[in-house]
Amino acid sequence: MSGRPNLGRPIISVDRSILGCLRTRYTQYMAPTYEFPRPALSTDVVLLSGMAESRAVLLVRRGQEPFRGKWALPGGFVDEGERLVDAARRELAEETGLAFDGPLLQVGAFGDPGRDPRGWTVSVVYAGDAGEVPSEVYGGDDAEEAAWHRLDALPALAFDHAEIVATALARVDS
Repeated sequence: MSGRPNLGRPIISVDRSILGCLRTRYTQYMAPTYEFPRPALSTDVVLLSGMAESRAVLLVRRGQEPFRGKWALPGGFVDEGERLVDAARRELAEETGLAFDGPLLQVGAFGDPGRDPRGWTVSVVYAGDAGEVPSEVYGGDDAEEAAWHRLDALPALAFDHAEIVATALARVDS
């Protein structure tokens, strides 16, 4: 079977008219079903600040499992119908208090099996530059704390976020 959705059979509602004829009122389709499992979709943001020799990245200390208490990139799940870049900006603002309206570069998608212990999750990652002076940030939503960390002294990061930071830096610096 192909990966196309199965739209099911039409469900026809009929109404008997006074003349005894059948008249179709409307056709409604069942919700699509798929043969293959689908991953959860999330976004993460690698937001940089500072000059080259003292460059920093914005991190959040996770307030919930998995990896509670560990540092991670700001990010989270995409809402249904939400554009990816809008989800990245929303999660950044919710978790750090920073409403970043500068350009965000899509770095790539990260979806290796096992990257998230909650299940198969693919994250679309964005990178941006907040300028030379880091903005004030604070932990919000499911983040206990938010802080700027120098790239030359990063703490251990949750998930595959160390790989994501390295990939983002290579992409931004190229």
